[in-house]
Amino acid sequence: MAKTTWNVDTVHSEIGFTVKHMMISKAKGTFNDFDAVVEADPDNLADATIEVNIDAASIDTRNNDRDDHLRSADFLDVESHPKITFKATDIQKKSDSSYDVTGDLTISGTTNPVTLDTTFEGQSKDPMSGNMVAGFSGETKINRKDFGLTWNAALETGGVLIADEVKITFEIEAHKAE
Repeated sequence: MAKTTWNVDTVHSEIGFTVKHMMISKAKGTFNDFDAVVEADPDNLADATIEVNIDAASIDTRNNDRDDHLRSADFLDVESHPKITFKATDIQKKSDSSYDVTGDLTISGTTNPVTLDTTFEGQSKDPMSGNMVAGFSGETKINRKDFGLTWNAALETGGVLIADEVKITFEIEAHKAE
């Protein structure tokens, strides 16, 4: 099969994150607005082209005050850096459905390489449109300080308000372009 374009169905997709809060619990959030350019042959994903653009201001942790703080210059600085981007630079097949997708992640104007542990969930024919649909999931961990996200607050009981490690997860449903 030849390399073709796949459009991400954002209604059936999610890009999320988890970070330890107050050293005792986890805060979770998602980005509600994103798109991606995926050119791939599902039978040979190691040759895929993947570019993801996330609207940083679409961050959603289900708390408006926290979201506004995350949009501020203390964190994402969405006025100066409205997009978070990922562009794959290397894809290595680990098993029939498992891949290491390495690429350049840019957050708040700082770019670092990251590797996404990615699973190809398979493909199916959409009964409504008759179009082929493919699914992908995965995760990675980053140190937010590597991207200049250094704001924090000390806790009087010891430790800090926000951990440095952030787990990023994704579930993607992509439809083969007509």
